[in-house]
Amino acid sequence: MKQRTALYLLLILLAFSSCRKEETELIQEPEEEVLVANSNIATLIERTSSNDGSVDNIVDRANCFDIAFPYEVNVNGTPLTVNSQEDYVFIECVFDESDSDTDTLNINFPITIVLADFSEIIINNIAEFNTYSNGCNGENVADDDIECIDFQYPIEASTFNPNNELLETVILENDNDLFDFVQDIDDTIVTVDFPITVILADNSEVIINNFTELETTIANAINTCDEDDDYDYNDDDCNGCTTAQVETLLTSCSNWQVDKLERNAMDYDDAYEGYDFNFFSDGTMSVFWNTTTVYGTWTTSGSGNNLEVLIDVPALPLCNNNWILHEIDNCSDDTKVDFRVGDDDRLRYENDCN
Repeated sequence: MKQRTALYLLLILLAFSSCRKEETELIQEPEEEVLVANSNIATLIERTSSNDGSVDNIVDRANCFDIAFPYEVNVNGTPLTVNSQEDYVFIECVFDESDSDTDTLNINFPITIVLADFSEIIINNIAEFNTYSNGCNGENVADDDIECIDFQYPIEASTFNPNNELLETVILENDNDLFDFVQDIDDTIVTVDFPITVILADNSEVIINNFTELETTIANAINTCDEDDDYDYNDDDCNGCTTAQVETLLTSCSNWQVDKLERNAMDYDDAYEGYDFNFFSDGTMSVFWNTTTVYGTWTTSGSGNNLEVLIDVPALPLCNNNWILHEIDNCSDDTKVDFRVGDDDRLRYENDCN
């Protein structure tokens, strides 16, 4: 493939030389192999490789930019340094410490924000920050960036400038490189060393052999996922949850306690105080308190934010439901498994098993 790409560009070079010699033959490369400035596929590539500003909405509540690392915040009175995306979970842990308080987050200025085109702007105070955040689209309002498909890097591309007959090979290592590369095409002739790989929202990979295939694949992927352009940091806590993960966790730790229980918006937190819940790999479960032991069943199904756990202990009707796994919280020494159904039913197990 690399030899074929190089041959195309060599033929282009020869063609331009032939034109200067007033020869009539002009050799052109196939259209699906060339990236043209301002074409639909060029626009789709830019939208896919642009900077996703919604990734840190738990901090800035702004979809059109994110904050460059590192920076400092104060969360409910707790100072935190944010060094990477992994640190967002620590902010959420502080928010989740209490269900009854009012969560606050203050950013320590100055900070640097990164816009969709990867340009950076220093922000010195909250007034400047609000000027930029107010210019972003609101929650779940359609925007230009495409988040349901990603490029796998590195990508090798070649450019030929007909004005100076300069042939150059470029290695693109990330979205920023690709975005800038496409924006700078102008009059240059651009080819890519196909095949390349793109990754869909379900983590499956697609091999792409030319720009026509790439255009179709990106266009088909645009609405295939939730881009999470909202400010609800709790709605994606189980994006990566699997039944195997839940089953391993519940069966590996013994004597789970009911930490929180609500049914029909009524509080039953103390109804099963002192009860030990044990889950077994054969789908059965037992509950022990005082000198009494009762038995039931449990099953898992689904995945991600639609993972269901059906609990049926006939002697303990408040526990029984087809629960949706909301979150697995291991912010502290205790692990909490939070199940919910709608806004009125909630069951959260707690265990100090590590």
